[in-house]
Amino acid sequence: AQTLIAAGDIARCSSPNDEATAAVVSAIPGTVAVLGDNVYNSGTAAEFANCYGPSWGAFKSRTMPAVGNHEYQTAGASGYFGYFGAAAGDPAKGYYSYDLGDWHIVVLNSNCTFVSCAGGSAQVTWLKADLAATSKACVLAYWHHPRFNSGASHGNTPGVSPFWVALYQAGAEIVLNGHEHMYERFAPQTPTEVSNPATGIRQFTVGTGGRSYSSIRAVRPNSEVRDNSSLGVLKLTLGAGTYGWEFVPVAGASFTDSGTGTCH
Repeated sequence: AQTLIAAGDIARCSSPNDEATAAVVSAIPGTVAVLGDNVYNSGTAAEFANCYGPSWGAFKSRTMPAVGNHEYQTAGASGYFGYFGAAAGDPAKGYYSYDLGDWHIVVLNSNCTFVSCAGGSAQVTWLKADLAATSKACVLAYWHHPRFNSGASHGNTPGVSPFWVALYQAGAEIVLNGHEHMYERFAPQTPTEVSNPATGIRQFTVGTGGRSYSSIRAVRPNSEVRDNSSLGVLKLTLGAGTYGWEFVPVAGASFTDSGTGTCH
């Protein structure tokens, strides 16, 4: 099995929280998925060097990043693409894919005003082709803005619905997001929020990398677990036809969540 360690909404120079979550990651071998808004406030080259680098930068060689909205406060998200280099993909796209053991992993760009997320866009056309081409039985995708979200700061992101439709049609298992500064786990569901244990996608929102906490408002359908009390990371164990998840909190925090699932 392979390990994927995920969180978004991570680093600030003025906060020790990203050092606390980095301490959790440092104890877990595996691939690191950063889910966007990786450094505040604007994703500049200096912020990546001075604020992200001293904490999560320790894992740069094993990090497969996704881009958030704060990175685009620097034109073209140039600080982000410059920092992560080839690992972040084409700077004009910000989406790419890779294989991790028995799993195919897709990283998408949900900053739809900069890189279109529409059904007929280059990104979604690429996504469909990429999913059709993989021989892996299990698929996981991640990007910044959650399609479904019980948090009060942002709510749902309907613009990424074409991602969900393509992934659902391809039989994907898991979607990871950040953006809302909380942890939320959904039961497997369809792109229209219908519970579907057999073929639904399970979404995790892991905006717990260190920035702050969001409050929780109207709970979305199929939301199983929500927490805005503990910073930490999601540890995924990706096996042959199976997966396990565990939320690992920072030192001094108490919230945990764990479980297992099987691929479709």
